[in-house]
Amino acid sequence: MHVVITGGSGFLGLRLAGALLRGGVAGKQIGRLTLVDRNHAAPLDDPRVQQVTGDIADPAFVDRFMAGGVDIVYHLAAVVSSEAEANFDLGMKVNIDASRLLLDACRKAGNAPRVVFTSSVAVFGPDTGALIDERTSVDPQSSYGMEKAVGELLLKDYARRGFIVGAVLRLPTISVRPGLPNRAASSFASGIIREPLSGAASVCPVDPQTALWLMSPRGAIAALVHAGGLDPADLAAHRVINLPGITVTVGEMIDTLEQLGGAEARARVSFVQDDAVERIVASWPRAWDDSAARAMGFAGDADFAGIVQAFIDEDLPAQQNLVRLSA
Repeated sequence: MHVVITGGSGFLGLRLAGALLRGGVAGKQIGRLTLVDRNHAAPLDDPRVQQVTGDIADPAFVDRFMAGGVDIVYHLAAVVSSEAEANFDLGMKVNIDASRLLLDACRKAGNAPRVVFTSSVAVFGPDTGALIDERTSVDPQSSYGMEKAVGELLLKDYARRGFIVGAVLRLPTISVRPGLPNRAASSFASGIIREPLSGAASVCPVDPQTALWLMSPRGAIAALVHAGGLDPADLAAHRVINLPGITVTVGEMIDTLEQLGGAEARARVSFVQDDAVERIVASWPRAWDDSAARAMGFAGDADFAGIVQAFIDEDLPAQQNLVRLSA
């Protein structure tokens, strides 16, 4: 089995690669894994892995890494929310143009490969209190949300035409992400936990009453692997899947930080409102109906304390070292 991961050297891409190399997909082992990114921080020590570097919006580059037959494509590469808002042309190029190039390459392959596309809560508009499910119309309030919505529609039509077997996974905000802050509007949802536990200060740009729909990194990787092995008939009935999450306010997140990290950790968080971030985050739903996903075997997190404890157990020592090196 040949699997391609775009954004393969990103946070989710590398973790997904590790999970696939260890366990395969639906009982099938990975024979070849191609990680695609604009740069690669470090090589993966596995003979099955090929790391290719280039511009995913370049048709010749896409044709090269798709050559030789592909069974599954995980399309994770994206320009994140605040960056897409600040640089419209870059967001359009990576989030829309490159997605179509990739889907066209799958179409030309002729074997209807499976494509798993990661979408976002950002495709929806402001929370009206109505129940959101997979039939709810999208109403994005940011360029990033619009670009993800376009990607969803592209994938659905390529799947309808039989060019691919497609699955759209709408991800909740992922927290707690290890590593350095990025330009996502949701970056603070990890930063207000990650930095204080690592001994560094963190600035929260939104009100403590702001509620977020969250999923752990561990849960996101499990969902991606699971989607790779779903029955095509199930995907034909559910091309777009709202993944399970939990609703947590920023204030509750910081209470959990104090519970597990102590008063000193809580004291490292300060609040400085950022109107641009607040506007983007306020347009995201606080929850959605995830019953279809659960019926298909996707699982959610039990509570935010468990998410933070998993970060402490699995990622905190490396994160503390990273903070020391970057200080």
